[in-house]
Amino acid sequence: MTMETIFGISGIMTWIITFILFLGLLLPQMFKIMREYERAVVFRLGKFYMTKGPGLIILIPFIDKIERVDLRVLTINVDKQEIITRDNVTVHVDAITFFRVVDAEKAIINVEEYHAATTWLAQTTLRSVLGQAELDELLSERDKINKQIQEIIDQHTDPWGIKVVTVEVRDVTLPESMQRAMARQAEMERERRAKIINAQGEFQAAKKLVEAGKMIEKTPTALQLRFLQTMADISDENSTFTFLPIPMNFLEAFQKKASDDGNDSK
Repeated sequence: MTMETIFGISGIMTWIITFILFLGLLLPQMFKIMREYERAVVFRLGKFYMTKGPGLIILIPFIDKIERVDLRVLTINVDKQEIITRDNVTVHVDAITFFRVVDAEKAIINVEEYHAATTWLAQTTLRSVLGQAELDELLSERDKINKQIQEIIDQHTDPWGIKVVTVEVRDVTLPESMQRAMARQAEMERERRAKIINAQGEFQAAKKLVEAGKMIEKTPTALQLRFLQTMADISDENSTFTFLPIPMNFLEAFQKKASDDGNDSK
């Protein structure tokens, strides 16, 4: 084999290796695969071109650049914030925000780092809304406050192509002094309700006694029957006492006799 042949074969191998390396660099730049929940925002020479995906997309190597955007619901954990309510109570509150990108183009072009921007917006909105609410509203009307925060954040993130799904205030931590005061208030409220129930029971019992008295007044025999029932109840118990039932009109005769004697002496 001559030297010329060797150099010829060597040159061909060099071109083949160069071509393979070129394809190795070119193909990754030319073909991209987007998942079902991903979109590719394509910039051609720095200018927005179109949004592609999902599936296989073809790009012009070294000319087209893409930004991947996740369309799934994302979460933001709003760290615990110290907030002073409208009635001057200091509380610590944290929340969680659920959002998703509905317009990939706006999310990339209109705002830098849409996830971080939405996080900061959620924090400031949480402080603003809860600062305008009283403590009782914060504890009892949680759903209303969540809805209000969600609507405010959603309104501000709409130009960014972001939809806020929901906002949940998770934990409200009160100062220890406030917790003790609320515990005392709850105990006093329970005592008040117990007294009201007891008073209602006594009122109903007294009402029934009045009705029973009126019934006995109209029917004297009912009093005698009640007397006999009481004697029967006493006889069922082990007792050392002996009761002698006396008719109710028995004493009336003595009262009448004493009255007549008094008149005669006059």
